[in-house]
Amino acid sequence: MELKQEITTTFEQLNETISLFTQEEINRIPFEGSWTAGQVIRHIIKATSGFTKVCDSNTKKLDQPADAKIAILKEIFLNLNKKYDSPDFIYPESKEYNKIDLLSTLQKIKNEMLNIATNYDLTLTCMDFEIPGIGNLTIYELLSFGVFHTQRHTYQLKNIYTSLKNNPEA
Repeated sequence: MELKQEITTTFEQLNETISLFTQEEINRIPFEGSWTAGQVIRHIIKATSGFTKVCDSNTKKLDQPADAKIAILKEIFLNLNKKYDSPDFIYPESKEYNKIDLLSTLQKIKNEMLNIATNYDLTLTCMDFEIPGIGNLTIYELLSFGVFHTQRHTYQLKNIYTSLKNNPEA
């Protein structure tokens, strides 16, 4: 699937999933050890915010395919059997979240990612940003990371929603 279409579809699916939750459910812990839906959404926002700043800073044309790290990114983020701890800088705050504010912020991120996909040289490598264990990403890989990471957490949000519906006393 073409990158812009994948961004659009991923964020549409995320919005559809968030729309299932009531404002109250956004902030309810579904089960022991879980984040609330609001925290998951905030984590997505923190992980995908600021891509324009990254793409506008130090970039370089390296002698490698623009999609060289796509397979490893997919393996990490779309393997739903593996659990990871969030890095501190994208760990969500424990607080009450407003569903409409979260949706509004996600719309801005989607628009930002689509703008980058349309107007930037996706083969450039972002030298001021790297994912631990993977390294620097091309702009194409950075956008793909945003897509895969969002898809992973959309799946998580669906599980949270199901848990809340099956256990309304949570």
